[in-house]
Amino acid sequence: MKRASDKVIAGSFRDPSGFLFTRGGALYRQINKTYKEHYDLLMGSGLFNALVGKGLLIPHEEVDIAFAEPETGYKVIKPDVVQFISYPYEWCFSQLKDAALTTLNIQKIAFEHGMILKDASAYNIQFVDGRPVFIDTLSFERYREGEPWVAYRQFCQHFLAPLALMRYTDVRLNLMSRLFIDGIPLDLASAILPKRTRFRFSLFTHIHLHAGSQRRYANRVVNKDDYMVSAVGFTGLIESLESAVKKLKWKTARSVWAEYYEDTNYSDEAMEDKKRIVAQFIDRVKPKVVLDMGANVGLFSRVAGKQGALVISMDNDPVAVELNYREVKKGGEKNILPLVADITNPSPGIGWEGRERSSLIERGGDADMVMALALVHHLAISNNLPFAKIATFLSGIGKMLIIEFIPKDDSQVQRLLATREDIFTDYTQKNFEGEFKKQFNIIENIKISDSKRSIYLMEKRR
Repeated sequence: MKRASDKVIAGSFRDPSGFLFTRGGALYRQINKTYKEHYDLLMGSGLFNALVGKGLLIPHEEVDIAFAEPETGYKVIKPDVVQFISYPYEWCFSQLKDAALTTLNIQKIAFEHGMILKDASAYNIQFVDGRPVFIDTLSFERYREGEPWVAYRQFCQHFLAPLALMRYTDVRLNLMSRLFIDGIPLDLASAILPKRTRFRFSLFTHIHLHAGSQRRYANRVVNKDDYMVSAVGFTGLIESLESAVKKLKWKTARSVWAEYYEDTNYSDEAMEDKKRIVAQFIDRVKPKVVLDMGANVGLFSRVAGKQGALVISMDNDPVAVELNYREVKKGGEKNILPLVADITNPSPGIGWEGRERSSLIERGGDADMVMALALVHHLAISNNLPFAKIATFLSGIGKMLIIEFIPKDDSQVQRLLATREDIFTDYTQKNFEGEFKKQFNIIENIKISDSKRSIYLMEKRR
């Protein structure tokens, strides 16, 4: 029987080996008696220390507290907390690829210690300090000679299929992972992928042929003894998957938003002043977590990041996010997390009861700071959102706000109005301030030099 004060994390109820729960504001994981053999091997074989030492597995400590479920409990551990949880359908191509290669690397190291991954869910990976890290301590089990890799199908559905679809069909198809919580079905991926992928041996084998095998054996009882796999064959499968993933390369296409700063109406003076103003506001508030909405390639995310904040750098353009993530890797940046996210249609809660994977808004919570730079005119004009709606939304996700207002006579706003009737009579700075004052206190308003634009620092009303 669970303790009344404990709250089980909604996304961890499926695993009979244990579950995550919170108590007194702290995060814990109960390990059940059924997982005793595998947990003891994980800790005793040196695998845990090897993976943590390489930065591949989230660290934990064993703690002496009461079990959340005493009748099933073996141990309780306290894992390091991941500051912001993201999901695979919010990752760019290279993030998903790096997560796939990390999963396979962990499997190879586990095999050297006599263990395997019993599942290969992309949800077991989170980005910490700019790198993919495995977070599910209970995914390891003892390797038994001759048994095939039980996580093979899951790896293909969670990683290989979406990567192939992004590479050969359309990079936006990663959003399909939001529809299928256990990965994109291989028969669907096989049907969507172009015929030329059948002539690439790795994709033919692991997606097309694999999908055919699933159809063929869907209603058959399979005797596992008839499908034994040697240790050499097991290793060969992992190496084949690794090769398949490494060969998938996506050349970023041209994008209006990825090239935004190359086609901006900011003068050099205005751009530098905008950076100065944002840095000044960030330094004044000293937020720990910043949500940068419409971050593009992360130029101002980095301005905020230099002040030490963790910046969730969101944009709806996969090309811009890809370039942002590549910059994170190139610079070894530890406090910027690029994500593909459309704030006009953010990731909803999905899975059982709509709570197994939390919505983006729920995960964003009440952030210390929200930045909305060069964004309001797109929301108001391109998406027909009234200032009142925008203000209410932004007040629901952050305590402080840095927001830019761009007047209607600005060339970027005129570009939006060039192909449509101007019905936006309320799009004025006076109305903008009036609606935002209902949700925020305006602390300061600074006009950007050599520009008609203004940047505001606001605090949510209590």
